[in-house]
Amino acid sequence: MKILLHSILLFCFSFLFIGKAVAQPEITIEVDPSEVSTAVNEEIQLTAEVKDSEGNIISQEVRFFSADRRSVSVNSAGVVSAMQPGEYELFAMYINEDGERFQKVIPVSVAYPPIKTINLIGVPERIYTQSGIRISQEVIDEAGLVRENPDVRYSVNSDIVTVDRFGFFEAKESGTVSLTVGSGDVNVSKEIEVVENPVASLTIGNEVESARTGDVLRLDTKAFDGLDEEVPDAPVEYSFRSEPDDQLGEGATAQIDQKGRFVANKPGFYTLIAKSGNQVARQVVRIEPRDVQQEIERVGHALVDNVHTSDLWIWEGVDGRDYAITGTWGGNGEAYFWDVTDPSDIIPLDSVTVDARTINDVKISEDGTLAVITREGASTRRNGIVLLDVTNPRQVEIITEYTEGLTGGVHNTFIYENHVYAVNNGTRYDIINIDDPENPHTVSRFELDRPGHSVHDVWIDNGLAYSSNWSNGIVVADVGSNPQADTPEGAELGLGSPSNPVELARYSYPSGWSHAAFPFKSESTGDFYVIAGDEAFPNGLYVEDRPTIPAGWIHFIKFNDWNSPEEVASYRVPEAGTHNFWVEGDILYIAYYNGGLRVVDISGELMGDLYEQGREIAHFSTVHHNGFVPNAAMAWGPQPYKGHIFVSDWNSGLWAFKLVKKES
Repeated sequence: MKILLHSILLFCFSFLFIGKAVAQPEITIEVDPSEVSTAVNEEIQLTAEVKDSEGNIISQEVRFFSADRRSVSVNSAGVVSAMQPGEYELFAMYINEDGERFQKVIPVSVAYPPIKTINLIGVPERIYTQSGIRISQEVIDEAGLVRENPDVRYSVNSDIVTVDRFGFFEAKESGTVSLTVGSGDVNVSKEIEVVENPVASLTIGNEVESARTGDVLRLDTKAFDGLDEEVPDAPVEYSFRSEPDDQLGEGATAQIDQKGRFVANKPGFYTLIAKSGNQVARQVVRIEPRDVQQEIERVGHALVDNVHTSDLWIWEGVDGRDYAITGTWGGNGEAYFWDVTDPSDIIPLDSVTVDARTINDVKISEDGTLAVITREGASTRRNGIVLLDVTNPRQVEIITEYTEGLTGGVHNTFIYENHVYAVNNGTRYDIINIDDPENPHTVSRFELDRPGHSVHDVWIDNGLAYSSNWSNGIVVADVGSNPQADTPEGAELGLGSPSNPVELARYSYPSGWSHAAFPFKSESTGDFYVIAGDEAFPNGLYVEDRPTIPAGWIHFIKFNDWNSPEEVASYRVPEAGTHNFWVEGDILYIAYYNGGLRVVDISGELMGDLYEQGREIAHFSTVHHNGFVPNAAMAWGPQPYKGHIFVSDWNSGLWAFKLVKKES
């Protein structure tokens, strides 16, 4: 049976929807109101009746769902709550005694509240002639929300300056001018003094003449007046001109920001340009190819063709041999155990079956004796986690099931220092003490305080929990940190514990697809980053008979301090979408769903699009002609381990690879 799911939410909780196809419309669902118009923080009551073809009411038992519950939610009683302005859809569903499903779409329009405040950001009190800035502002409405892409008006009261409709402000003559910025019925004004520009010369401040694609050059431009005194507040504008190596019509592409950071995607000659007033400084640099490519050698493969494979974990057992555990998705609640001591000969050892449709996540304790597997779709609707004794992976034993407060389904989990962090029903993660694995107990929970909040995954490193919270982005919480750990310089640590998690930082980005996170400290620069990976299915999720084409990419957020995280780089494979990933040294391993395994050079400072810069070391398409969905890569999770790269694929099981140098 083919099942097409149209959103991330439905994917994560798809077990609720799998059943027979929607029947012909002899039965209809009537919803009152049939369309919802509301405002942020307001509630609307929906009622519904199910009628047959003659208009007779046959049921009022209708289930309501939201396609975007972080923006508009609806509970089982039909109460709609709006958290974000915009256009959305709700769904009313009726299931008859034969299991046939009937659905009604309810359009929802959430009005934008009136504008309340405009805050000007970084607009100076003084500006020099022959220079310009772009006006930045924060527009806040009466609901306290920062308006995205608001309609903004700009005006000035004098022709000594100009300002266009995009907020670019340019000073021509000296004097005083009043700048007015408006949105809706609100206006804010600021006086700016324009003074004569004293800049007589510039030094561009870069000694690097040759670099590779992806290398970041930093220009430290200084401005001087006619007496060779530095003008420290002189604004500097940066740009570049490119000359590509080839004659094929493709220009050499690059990026330069107004902090003076430059990076090139293609080889060639680049003229770096710094301008202040009417003074210009230039420098030509030569950019060479990055040349980091290697080959991926397929070492071994264990085909799983009867069910979808989910996550994996590789570990060294107490006997010194190497083992793997893999989960299953949409099956009968099985987890498989493998001997991977010889990656060219992956040997199945044992399996465990629990009451679940999906074992989405699998983790092994630090000492290699205990496994935790997650459950979704249990027949009893009591999902939770299962703890396993894996001291002997050839004869795995169930220690206990733990469902206290976890009945809604556990999607992902992590084991750290005798605690399990279990993502609970997509809304929070519960922290469970397993000092005594036969008697686990919950010691605390971590949940955001925002309307419509959600969480997908959590990763623990050095006592810090990095959770991926869809539209709420990455959230960092202290759950027992080590002040000497490789974390942001000057970060205040040691504040939390498993029984008292303390939030430290947040970072979100516009798409709202924050699905997985991985922290790392760059070996080559010392910078601290958190990688955020997207997950989205704009083309639907095909479970059985055709390939799926996900979307999304990798975001690199520099977290050198908790208060000012900065997204600096990305890695984007066209027409493919990310899932899980891992960093070892200065190499990133990505299970890029339909893009297969991707291995990426992340050495040095990161900026711009790493894919375009030629930082991809190698890739391998994890397809198999006898896969659960044949000839369709759907790489789920990678793990580098003892010189090999292990990958689980949703359609084709467990793989082992090795990077090898290209022959010259």
